[in-house]
Amino acid sequence: MPFSLAAPAHHELVIKKSRFIACIEPVAGREEAQARVAQLKAEHPDAAHVCWALLAGGQSAANDDGEPGGTAGRPMLDVLRHQDLQGVMASVVRYFGGVKLGAGGLVRAYTDAVAQALLTAEKIPLIKQAQLACSVPYALEGLVRREVELAQAQLQDVVHGSVVTLHFALPQTQAADLMARLSESGRGQLVWLDTDMAE
Repeated sequence: MPFSLAAPAHHELVIKKSRFIACIEPVAGREEAQARVAQLKAEHPDAAHVCWALLAGGQSAANDDGEPGGTAGRPMLDVLRHQDLQGVMASVVRYFGGVKLGAGGLVRAYTDAVAQALLTAEKIPLIKQAQLACSVPYALEGLVRREVELAQAQLQDVVHGSVVTLHFALPQTQAADLMARLSESGRGQLVWLDTDMAE
């Protein structure tokens, strides 16, 4: 099961006078990650590198920001994948201490910085949501609302037209049961609308 993070987590390593400041944080996608990198570069104008890795909604990215190819972003991305994380960005700000670490030393430093930050992070399971929508006559609106509430589904939108259309979301594992209950109690007057079964 994939996980995200409840809140950002940080860790700082000093290796041969170089400082590696790691941050692991939840992000929605590439745009938000790139904005965060720009913010880090502004906060740390004297840093030698701001390397980062992203896993979010099928988007992945690894950026070495001037470090030798494959020594920073890719190892950080591997740590995120190994931890089965989604919607998460890892960044490491490096202040160069004057001593070269070599490719192996860099890989270890970036991997360790991210792994240590993750040790303090609170992981939360990502539960796939089913998006459902149905239309009912006005007389059945109250019944559908009660069933949705009982199932602890999230009512997202209600449109009153010639019929009432309700949009709601709930964990995918509970969707079939709720659909069956509503179909039965709707007495043939409830119409399911096409929706994405997963968010």
